[in-house]
This record gives sequence, C-alpha cells and structure tokens, in this order.
Amino acid sequence: MGMRTRLALNAALGLAIIGAMACGPDTDGAEGGSSGSVAPEDAGGKKDTAEEKESDAAKDSRADRFKAFVNENGTPQEKEAVAHVTEVRGAEEQNDVLDSVDVHTDFTGGLLGEGTGPAKLIASAFADWKHSENGLVTVYDADGDPLGNGRF
Repeated sequence: MGMRTRLALNAALGLAIIGAMACGPDTDGAEGGSSGSVAPEDAGGKKDTAEEKESDAAKDSRADRFKAFVNENGTPQEKEAVAHVTEVRGAEEQNDVLDSVDVHTDFTGGLLGEGTGPAKLIASAFADWKHSENGLVTVYDADGDPLGNGRF
C-alpha cells in the first residue's frame, strides 16, 4: 500500500471517528436510533410517551438554567436577547473534544432577520455560562436556520 493510500485511509478513519463522537451515544439502546416500538398518538398528532416528556422537560430546564444564569450575571442587552431562547441542546454532554451546543430561539427571518445581532449576544452569554477547550455554540431561529455561532 502506497503512502498516499495510507494517508487517505487514515484521514477517512479519522473523519468517521469524529463524526461518531459528534453524534453522541445511542441513548435508546437500539441500532439505527429506533426503539422498534410504536408510541400512541394523541389527537394533535404528537407522540405521548414518558420518554418524550422527560426529554422536553430536560430541554426546558437547560434553557431555563441558561436564562437564569444570564438574568443573574448578564448585561441588560444579554438578558433581552436570552429572553428569546426556547431550547438548549447538547449543553450537558461535554467532553472538551468537539463540544457542540445548539441554542434555539423564537427569532424569524434567518441571517437577514432580526436575530443576527442578538445571536452574537446569546453566544457570548453562553460562553460565560459554559466552558470547553474546543466548544462551538450555534444559535438558530424558529425555523432552524442558523443565526450565528461562537466558541465557548
């Protein structure tokens, strides 16, 4: 095997490992991310399971804890920006290697909307709240479009 082939294989392996680490562990224990069971649906079309309720409560509590921290320690501008945070994902699963956190807001309009300035304040406030050797926080609008990011 030539040197270039080895280098290409090592690079591909490295990317596969990084991708697996970024995806995190499979929490439901089933291969492919599906538990294999069907949850009952209510009239609104949403699944009504204890696992989803716990997941929603955990998301809310992370966002609430972030908001509480900023309300206690942040500037008036940060407090106003963080009031728009609806969800924080990934803040609990840090290992100082490729930490990635998603902060969702109720802003609309994507990069051209009203949320790009506050997104920088949210990312800065998040860096005050959590610390990582190699962390990236990305702030999203209500439609899931990125508004900005920052290191933490």
